[in-house]
Amino acid sequence: MTTADNYMGFVGVTTGSSSIMKVFPLWADILGLPTRTLIGHDLPMDAEPAQYRAMVEQIRDDPHHRGALVTTHKMNVYTAASDLFDELDPFAVSCSEISSIAKQGDRLIGRAKDPITVDLALHDFLPADHFARTGAQVVILGAGGSGTALSWALAERTDAPSRVIVTARSQDKLDHLREVHRQHGTPEGLIEYVLTPSPEKADAIVSAAPAGSVIANATGLGKDRPGSPLTDAVVFPEGAYVWEFNYRGSLEFLHQARAQEQDRALHVVDGWRYFIHGWSQVVADVFQLELTPEIVEQLAGAAESVR
Repeated sequence: MTTADNYMGFVGVTTGSSSIMKVFPLWADILGLPTRTLIGHDLPMDAEPAQYRAMVEQIRDDPHHRGALVTTHKMNVYTAASDLFDELDPFAVSCSEISSIAKQGDRLIGRAKDPITVDLALHDFLPADHFARTGAQVVILGAGGSGTALSWALAERTDAPSRVIVTARSQDKLDHLREVHRQHGTPEGLIEYVLTPSPEKADAIVSAAPAGSVIANATGLGKDRPGSPLTDAVVFPEGAYVWEFNYRGSLEFLHQARAQEQDRALHVVDGWRYFIHGWSQVVADVFQLELTPEIVEQLAGAAESVR
């Protein structure tokens, strides 16, 4: 099979505007991949289960399709099509999401890489002893795939926060997350699940967090849909690490943090490194590669050139 015959997929909403379309060929050269071609599988936010199944079947049945990364639709792919996979990793089953679709021979493998990638991104900006030293908390805005992954990673940390608050606009999402944590064996009392039907309610949760807390936007708002989970009236905690999981889109949450960056001594972090780790982990999964920290930095440097 020639190089031109192969390609990798990208399942999202607006894949064409992602930086990965320019980055992937550069990474292919660095990693010696058998293809420089990345194709988008765009599905609307409210796609039907049949659309997810058809997309997974297409990847499975096309011998030239090596596998795919799944962004916004991770949980929906699992719900609609998990039975089409020959193997699912424990993260995928526990978190009910699939972010990596890989093929080994005639077997289709589904994995949830987010708990690993979110932890790598967190280590990039947060001091290793931060929570023990400060007593800070974490507020995760959003209980979907990324929020679930971050809460999972925090529960695994040796330097754990004193409390993790996860917010969502629907009780269903919070109930599902609570069950994920119960199955995972997350320490009782570490995580608080708070329904925030309005941005004002989320503002109050954020403003009440102690100094140095991590405030993360894991809602997807500001990327796939415009908006922020907070209002412009929010007051971030002094010295907080404000983490926008997105790096592209309207990024309202990021702009809200930037507006208070100096006055509140905030550490404002966008989703670029999360993007780097997320993609490099799935590319390694699809093409069965081992990544060293040195290789990841090489990939990050190549990506920076097209940012």
